[in-house]
This record gives sequence, structure tokens and C-alpha cells, in this order.
Amino acid sequence: MRCVIARFPFDLFKNEVEDVMKNIEPEAVTGEAVLIGDRQYPVKQVGEVITRQDRRDFSAREVTRALTGLGFTCTAAPAPAAPEPVATAWPSSLV
Repeated sequence: MRCVIARFPFDLFKNEVEDVMKNIEPEAVTGEAVLIGDRQYPVKQVGEVITRQDRRDFSAREVTRALTGLGFTCTAAPAPAAPEPVATAWPSSLV
């Protein structure tokens, strides 16, 4: 599949992405992720490996679009946790 990542065209194939990533240890996922084989990788890590570009040069959206087009399952960044409510103790003189 032909795609453009960081303004550069790439011809990507699902089996080639799987072959390249099978020897790469996944980093901790903190944002968008992709399932390759039985491992979950950060999308930016996969983009860096398959394009040989610095991950600051492209967006996760560009790589997600390409990987989804190849048939991989991508997941969005987890929603931030809601802040814990703060318990306020009223001074006994105000009760």
C-alpha cells in the first residue's frame, strides 16, 4: 500500500511490517497503540522503525492511518483519569 508519512511516500506491506517488528521489543504504551502479532506497540515506535525517521517528524495519526489501511488494529490513546475528589474538613467552629 502506498502512503505518505511526514511528506515522504512509502510502499508498505503488512507482512513486511510484521517481519520488521517481530524482533523489536515494544515500549510502554502511553498513547495510540497498534497490535502486531500478539504484541501491542506505540504507534510512534512502529512509525520510527518502518520509516527510519525520527518520531518527532510525523504524527501518530499519519502512522495510524497507514497501519489501519494495512489491516492492523489500532487503538486510541487512553482517556485521562478523572481527578480524585478532595475531601474538605470544615472547621468545627463553622458547623
